[in-house]
Amino acid sequence: MAASVFCADDSLASQIVLGLAPYHGRILVVNRTCAKESTGHGSPLAPLIHGGPGRAGGGEEMGGIRGILHYMQRTAVQGSPDTITATSGRWARGSRLREPGRHPFRIPFNDLELGDTLKSTDREVTIADIEQFAALSGDTFYAHMSETDAARNPLFGGRVAHGYFLISAAAGLFVDPDYGPVLGNYGIDELRFVKPVKPGDRIKVRLTCASKSLRADKGWGEVAWDTEITNQNQETVASYNVLTLVSIYAVPDSKGS
Repeated sequence: MAASVFCADDSLASQIVLGLAPYHGRILVVNRTCAKESTGHGSPLAPLIHGGPGRAGGGEEMGGIRGILHYMQRTAVQGSPDTITATSGRWARGSRLREPGRHPFRIPFNDLELGDTLKSTDREVTIADIEQFAALSGDTFYAHMSETDAARNPLFGGRVAHGYFLISAAAGLFVDPDYGPVLGNYGIDELRFVKPVKPGDRIKVRLTCASKSLRADKGWGEVAWDTEITNQNQETVASYNVLTLVSIYAVPDSKGS
């Protein structure tokens, strides 16, 4: 039902986990990073969903998409963020950030690596930004437009920026505008507005390549970018995944080089 792997090599740990997964419901991977905080593979922690032959977790597994997953092999893997990234093929928050040496949007799909990251400059959010976005979008909700009414709201205590303005402003901070491997944006997943942003706050963005899925017959792949907007106090104000289609081919710059 459960197994523990003690290994300092994430690549080797990944091979071992994939080999053990069909026969175990939970696998704990321990390395020097997480050894001191390890609780053991048998710990009944509330956030964990156990898989394996026993299907522990009860009837909740039959709800929604879980009703399909119920008939599939599932293995829970515990380990450090770097180990989870190496094992799952998806960048996990807390894992290493890579500096690719150029804007990630200039990198074709096949050359992108999990963890490739852009950290943007910052920008101030102003009253003018809020009012112009309200005029353009038609969203004149009182929390954005009236200091008096917004002050009565226990969530805000004063005027705040539109959440969707923050997403738009973030795109302005991380998008590379020239023609390149990124072909288009097809959505946003798991969007959460975590903390209000008020006039005078300064925001910046971290954009990290989190997952890749190749569509070889199309000449492109799907890339999800873990995106986090923070304020001047390093507090997260919004987080989400930007979904893009990225060409597998290198693209010359505007000068043809």
